[in-house]
Amino acid sequence: MRLVHLDLKGAAPRVSYLEQVFPLLSQLGANGVLIEYEDMFPFKGELEILRSPYAYSEEDIERIQQLAEQHKLEVVPLVQTFGHVEFILKHEKYQHLREVERFPNSFNPHVPDTLALLKSILSQVIEKHRRSTWIHIGADEVFHLGEGIDSKNWMSHNKGDVGTMYLKHIKEVLGFLTAQYWGLRVLMWDDMLRKISVGALQVALVARASPTAVPFLNKYVESGFEAVWFASAFKGTTGPAQAWTPLSYHLKNHLSWLKVMQAVPRLAPLRLQGVVLTGWQRYDHYSVLCELLPVSIPSLAICLQTLVNGGFTEDAKRKVLDVLGLESVQLEQSTCEGRGAFPGVEIYHMVEQVNGHLKESILKALEEESAIKGWFSPYHRKRQFGNPRNMESFGSKVLKLHEDWESFVRDLRAQLERIYFPDTVEEWMEENVNPYLDQLRDLVRDYR
Repeated sequence: MRLVHLDLKGAAPRVSYLEQVFPLLSQLGANGVLIEYEDMFPFKGELEILRSPYAYSEEDIERIQQLAEQHKLEVVPLVQTFGHVEFILKHEKYQHLREVERFPNSFNPHVPDTLALLKSILSQVIEKHRRSTWIHIGADEVFHLGEGIDSKNWMSHNKGDVGTMYLKHIKEVLGFLTAQYWGLRVLMWDDMLRKISVGALQVALVARASPTAVPFLNKYVESGFEAVWFASAFKGTTGPAQAWTPLSYHLKNHLSWLKVMQAVPRLAPLRLQGVVLTGWQRYDHYSVLCELLPVSIPSLAICLQTLVNGGFTEDAKRKVLDVLGLESVQLEQSTCEGRGAFPGVEIYHMVEQVNGHLKESILKALEEESAIKGWFSPYHRKRQFGNPRNMESFGSKVLKLHEDWESFVRDLRAQLERIYFPDTVEEWMEENVNPYLDQLRDLVRDYR
């Protein structure tokens, strides 16, 4: 299986955009989507507080699954069950469930309310995904586990360590899922398992979940796992505020995974069940946005086709260019030549402009123009005086630059609004455009 990860904890696309993207995924070789809803799920009743103001409706969730089915994509919902639960624990209502009182990252596994809450979250999500045969329970990066008072007490009374405590909670979650939803298969990330001994793993997890694993394969074989998944990345791993996807970095990541895949047959009875191509949209609920989905589509296409063809072969390259409507791809420069014909291509080109020219052109105008430095300094602007003769020498140039960028940004905003909800558009503009454009706006205001 080749699952493309849709991380909705930031920049969740409108369903109308997914209508355009799903056929593309299928064409490029994906056969499933891993959907990390977080606060975009239409939680009901007690849980309604977890919903974003822009959360998908129940009809949206149904529509997403119909689209997936239409394009032969298996839907795997992802529900975080241990760490990365800031979207839950930031609410006062659930603060008492934090492992460490100050941090909203991870659940305290010793409070009975934690499991009760997880059961109702899982139930609501699974109820709306009756066609799914898999669920992903996250379970990665459980920061500060073992640092809370309850955990310290538990470890001293049970002569246990953090690993045993971690497995105890995961077993409870798996126990609920296997009892309640017969035949539903479970996936989890494996970073926390890497630190746990073979013996503890044998006792706890075998036949319950498939780890999404890294080259810790021998250990998983010894522990008795029969199947393993790999997790690569097509975006969202090269910096929390990355705006442009580095193509060769992500291609190399997939080429490395292909080498690991070739080694799996030697590890029988372990078999490779699938690959998740992760595309993180934020590092966590509180961080800024990484690359937008339209910006990373060339990377996703290259990565998928590399997996399908066992390398970035001539066939793979040709297919990428044909499907995306491009003339060529420059891997080292992370650029694509040609107009492109993929969903969101306008945003792709416009973000390229912002990324490559906005900051540079404004700083150049403000820093290198000696008339501004000499006759229109912060001192002049604050006291509102200046010599018109010198001001006119830079005025028309600055006004034109300002008008050009304002008109460009209006277009960009209109394109973003077609794909994203208002909160995303606002956040992206404030992070990537306003820090530079505001300097120019202020100068033009003072000049006038």
